Amino acid sequence: MIDKDLGLWYYLTDSPGISGRLRVLPEDFEVIENASRTYSDGPYLICSLTRKNWDQHRAIKAIATGLGISHQRIGFAGTKDKRAVTTQYISIYKCTREDIARLTIPGITLTALGTSQHPITLGDLESNTFAIRIRNSSGRDLNASLDEFRKRVSQGIPNYVGYQRFGVTRPVTHHIGFEILKGDFQEAVRVMIGKPGSHMEEHEQEGRACYFETEDAAHCLHLLPPRLSLERSVLHYLVSHPKDYLGAIRQLPRTLRSMYVSAVQSWIFNTTVSMRIRDGRDLFDPEIGDRLLWPDGRTDMITYATIHAARVQVKRGRCSLALALPGGSFTPGPGTDDQNIQSVLEQQGITPDMFETVSKVLDTTFAGSVRPVIMKTDLSYEIADTDPLIRFTLLPGQYATTVLRELMKGDPLHMI
Repeated sequence: MIDKDLGLWYYLTDSPGISGRLRVLPEDFEVIENASRTYSDGPYLICSLTRKNWDQHRAIKAIATGLGISHQRIGFAGTKDKRAVTTQYISIYKCTREDIARLTIPGITLTALGTSQHPITLGDLESNTFAIRIRNSSGRDLNASLDEFRKRVSQGIPNYVGYQRFGVTRPVTHHIGFEILKGDFQEAVRVMIGKPGSHMEEHEQEGRACYFETEDAAHCLHLLPPRLSLERSVLHYLVSHPKDYLGAIRQLPRTLRSMYVSAVQSWIFNTTVSMRIRDGRDLFDPEIGDRLLWPDGRTDMITYATIHAARVQVKRGRCSLALALPGGSFTPGPGTDDQNIQSVLEQQGITPDMFETVSKVLDTTFAGSVRPVIMKTDLSYEIADTDPLIRFTLLPGQYATTVLRELMKGDPLHMI
């Protein structure tokens, strides 16, 4: 049911999967961000941030609070998993090594590396390297299953946007985004605070249910546990500014605000890839009307005159078959994928001008882009105490859970 709601309708492979559980311990899921860094005199302190079992947005807020600064002065290149051990780069505006040395937050280690003239921004990374242990896997011959999958993923699997973009226990991010796009900020806040999820502790469940039913910010603020600091910041704002729902949303970090709308784009991408698979259209062999993405970011629309050359270039790995992520600049072409995207937008009551409007409202940009249909990686593994330990590296915007979903074919709740 969760997969269906997130647009993840299919697997590409026919194997039964090895099942198992991820993140039994945070140490089972390690992520290291890879990026080339150069340093010079400048106002931005570049740090290595290692965190264990910390949500990224809450970690950034905790660091900002510890330093006595606004969280908006902290920049990062990508969002990493919570229940994991992650290492990434961040930049902090007008912060010193001495400030960092005095900061102590359990589960967080900050190491100052140097200064720069420029902050770190979203997308400013080269790749992420993963080392992931799968516990309680099944299957008669794990080595054979892993060898078969290693060959498959080196050729390519669907480049679905993974679970963490939407949530699994509360897969609501894209639903919030839909309401924001439609300009219904009251409903967006109601879903953000109140929509229920699974595996919630009693106080969280009670607090969310209270707001979903009553929208009484003051009362629900007393019910939500302190760890839900982002939700509580929205409620605090509504207590002092009743009915200013847009203002409440704007209290959230800009990266989080933009994530709601980008989750809509991600859902549309997943759904369109699934529609292509459903209709028996190849993910590796382009058709007339398909889009191509080149390494330099250039895109082309395949025509009758270019179809032969396009198939040669895709086969040689010089470009990728891609789908549009609709935004304010989206104009559907004649291809089947673009027509499917347009159909999905119409079914959801979304128009391209809504992306332009919300860009101004949220002070961010949703112009649209393109995303490759397939993802590839070189995967290695070892069996340690009957548990597979899998290592691979992915490009920015690709999800480890997408790789593992295709391999495990298990319960999504076992992958968070």
